[in-house]
Amino acid sequence: MIETQEVLRNLAPSGVLRVAMNYGNPVLVQRGESDSQPRGVAADLARAVAERLGVTPQFVSYDAAGKVVAGREKDEWDLAFLAIDPLRAQSIQFTEAYVQIEGTYMVANDAPFTHVDQLDQAGVRIAVGQGAAYDLFLSRHLQHASLERAPTSAAAMDLFAEQQLEAAAGVRQPLLAYVAEHPEYRVLEGHFTAIQQAMAVPKERQLAYDWLVGFLQDMKHSNFIRAALERSGQSAEIAAP
Repeated sequence: MIETQEVLRNLAPSGVLRVAMNYGNPVLVQRGESDSQPRGVAADLARAVAERLGVTPQFVSYDAAGKVVAGREKDEWDLAFLAIDPLRAQSIQFTEAYVQIEGTYMVANDAPFTHVDQLDQAGVRIAVGQGAAYDLFLSRHLQHASLERAPTSAAAMDLFAEQQLEAAAGVRQPLLAYVAEHPEYRVLEGHFTAIQQAMAVPKERQLAYDWLVGFLQDMKHSNFIRAALERSGQSAEIAAP
């Protein structure tokens, strides 16, 4: 059995458990009364990790996943919640997924598109949040359409509207929330990728990673993740099996 203090020294060598919170993905993290009180499934998991290790988490706020990844290179955090991606995996180690969400497109109501498979055409411009999981995916897979990058996922939706681009790519739930306030747009059926959200640590922290793998299994088996999703107003159906 791995000793708790050994795990803590490996996971948080500074003695403080710094946890990255990406407010750019409101499915996982929502703002509380202050940045020290985030809500959502990722925040609840972070607190459960801290409680099991006997420490108080120190939350570090970001507005985009790409900035969380950049923060790893600057040693700004010890634990993060990110989508699994092979480019990120060069310096970050991921557990299995705890949540799976869809990457899809938003288009204007009068656009000719009815399904995500129709967007990869010459002349189609797609707004994305720079460094987001779906930006990385589309950068590898699109053959003809072009990507227009905004600093954050929220800014990508504004870029799409302001520049009258053909589409905005993003996570289904935030896109649907945007459409609810802007009825001139719609979200397409289908998805171009299933985004697997995982717990993440710097790659060299192997002992902490091994412990987190077991921790996450416990959280899944106890239905902690499904309950945390429901508490934050999200569907429990997006919990990974």
